[in-house]
Order: sequence, then structure tokens, then C-alpha cells
Amino acid sequence: MRIDIKECARILSEKDDILILTHSHPDGDTLGCGFALCRALLKMGKFCTVINEAEIPKKYSFLYDDIAPVRFKPAYVVAVDVATENLLGDLEGKYHIDMCIDHHGTNTEYADVLLLEDVPAACQTMYYVIKELGAEFDDRMASALYTGLSTDTGCFRYASTTANTYRVAAELIELGAENGKINRLMFETKTKTYALLERLALESMAFYDNDRIAVITVTQEMYNQTGSSELETDALAPLTRMVEGVEIGAVIKEKPDGTCKASIRTFESVNAAELARAFGGGGHPQASACRFDCGIEEARRRFVEKGSEFLSKVE
Repeated sequence: MRIDIKECARILSEKDDILILTHSHPDGDTLGCGFALCRALLKMGKFCTVINEAEIPKKYSFLYDDIAPVRFKPAYVVAVDVATENLLGDLEGKYHIDMCIDHHGTNTEYADVLLLEDVPAACQTMYYVIKELGAEFDDRMASALYTGLSTDTGCFRYASTTANTYRVAAELIELGAENGKINRLMFETKTKTYALLERLALESMAFYDNDRIAVITVTQEMYNQTGSSELETDALAPLTRMVEGVEIGAVIKEKPDGTCKASIRTFESVNAAELARAFGGGGHPQASACRFDCGIEEARRRFVEKGSEFLSKVE
């Protein structure tokens, strides 16, 4: 069932022992949503915690490093920025999802109630929800929400960024969000291991369909060679779209079991969400993801073939 912001806040205000789920391979938007909401609910005197299926990248530690662990039996479960239940990874099926707060048009409506808004970042919606809850904002909550806005808009560069997004960002800065620090950390700071991985990734970039498709492949051997991991690969996908003439870009990452995950980036000529949906994935019109139950070479072949089909429709 679809709900609006007012109803979402009403429900949350009546619940307690709330567990917040973030999607696998977490990014700034899902974590920003999760920890901002958690802080708001804690301020309201509720028991609340945020979990993810795996380790959270260290660069996001400022979102939660002062939150004391809380143990309780969950009575209400909320998924944030999670379009499909399988994006929960190993947490899929472990909990009944009572509520989902999201901004993906590909949301499968798996939760009992869904707050879904057409905004560039789920943190924009979460800002409105927390305001409706009446929780007092502090600089940590503002920084968490700003992180989601900044990362899901490519530091406000993507066409999906609206005037309202800028207004919310401005209000968050006024509330104490450390915008300069966050932007440097998210977009200008690299670990040595990532720098080494990025070099190998760029060397792997190959072009197809008259150079309109660019594909980077990341193997387990590349992780072993550099000391990096999948946790550090978020910044690779935008690199494919920076090459002149490329309309579809993808980073195909090999998983330990030999299967693959692809992060897809496109321009307005191709809908990345529709392209990802062809492989059981989804996301945004210009940024999406999907999985392949095959090796990296076969995954690349399938992706290029389908990408060419999509490009043929816009010629």
C-alpha cells in the first residue's frame, strides 16, 4: 500500500523497537537515510538500530561512530533506499518488511507500506519525513542526509538534481551539515588501495558499438593484487561515462563465487533502469545495477549485446 510523508511519520511515531535495513554494497544514500532516521527515532526515546548485510566502508564511519549499540527484538522493520528485497543481500527473507522508504521507480512494492517519491535521493524524502516527525535536527543528522543528497546526485552534477534538492541541501547546511568535508571525503579522497585498483580498472576498459559502450571489468585477482575490495568500487562506474562519445558505461565486478555484479551508467538517450531490468536488476534512469549468474567474460558479452539493442532504438 502506498502512503504519503504525513502517514509515514504517523506510523513511525506510533512504533518502537524499530530495525532499519540498508541495501547490500551500501552507498551514501541508503546509509544517510538509515542513520538520520535512526538518530531521529532515538531522540524521540525509541529503541532503534541500523544494520547491513556486510561491512560498511570506512569512509562512512562518521555517520554512526557515536551511536551506542542497542539490543532489542525488532517489532517493526523499515527498509530505506531498497528497491527490491533481493538488494538486501544475505538479509533477504530474514525479516518481514513492514515499511519501505524509497525513490526508485523500479520498486517492487515488497513492503506492507511504501513511501515512494520521484526525487534524486531517498535522503531528500527522509528530510521531509524527519521534519514531519518533529524530531530536533542536529549537525549529525544534517550531515547524514547531506551525504545521501551529494552522493546520489554526483555532487549535484546529475540532471536528476532539482531546485528542491538544492533547497534541501541549503537547509541541511544551515542545520550544520559539513558539506565541504563530506564532498572531499566522498569525491576527492582515495585510499592507496583504491588508487591502485582504479589504475588496473582503467587499463581493462574496452569499447564496443562504435565506442558508444564502455565496459570496465574488475576481477578477484585485481582485488588480491591491490589489496582493495568491492567496498571501494563505487567511484569506478562514473569513469566510464566520462569518455567522449560513450552513451552506456558499466563496471562488471567478479564476485568470489564467480558470478558478477554490474553497475550501469548512461546518459538520457538510454534508460539504465530498463537496461538493468533486462537482467533482473533496476535503479534509476541513468544509474542502475544488476547481477549475472555467469563468469565475467560471458557477463560482458551479454551486457554489450543488450546495450547495443538499446542503442539501436535511439538511432
